[in-house]
Amino acid sequence: MLLHVADSPAQAAHDAAAFVADMARLGVADRGHFTLAVSGGSSPWAMFGVLRGLDVPWDRLHLFQIDERIAPAGHADRNLTGLRETLLDHVSIPPAHVHPMPVEAADLDRACGAYQRALEMACGTTPAVLDLVHLGLGDDGHTASWPPGDPVSTVIDADVALSAPYQGRRRMTLTVPAVNRSRQILWLVTGATKAGVVRRMRSGDPTVPASLVRRTPTVALFTDADALRAEETEPS
Repeated sequence: MLLHVADSPAQAAHDAAAFVADMARLGVADRGHFTLAVSGGSSPWAMFGVLRGLDVPWDRLHLFQIDERIAPAGHADRNLTGLRETLLDHVSIPPAHVHPMPVEAADLDRACGAYQRALEMACGTTPAVLDLVHLGLGDDGHTASWPPGDPVSTVIDADVALSAPYQGRRRMTLTVPAVNRSRQILWLVTGATKAGVVRRMRSGDPTVPASLVRRTPTVALFTDADALRAEETEPS
């Protein structure tokens, strides 16, 4: 795993945004399009705020969600709500290239299948191979919507699945195979409160769902200096 250490969370978000923009330009030059899946949470909003001002080939980019809460359209709990406010309302991405998770559907199981087919169509591969996946890390070790102990993290026969209720809501999420099949993975994790779980994730602790994500040179972790120092000095 490649480690990028910044002096502050804001700088880490800036560096991560620059990485996304670079990968998008390279992907379009190489394949004519770029598929990006993004996570929710407060850290990504800072990254998206920077990304919208960078040189990104938005007309060739397809944007997917890593996960989404089962909640009404426009609800504050929805990742899509923050994504629109911080990024989508400010860039010239074609509406048809934005792929929200269909969490308002009456039949959520069928909706998972439909989202998998949308991934395959945009990627041009079956199974889908996303160009870049962006992940965050929860204090309890979850990433995407793979809560500790939830069977969703063991799904291997689908790229999109539903979690059990977690923090008050069920969620739709990309599965472990869909994430690990991607060409590149970007983690953005900042703050000393994440230090312990970052250490466990990087060491492959099997009790941490985030450790299910592959750890190779095509995976980059963007973090801040305080979080890294805290990680290194934490008692074993």
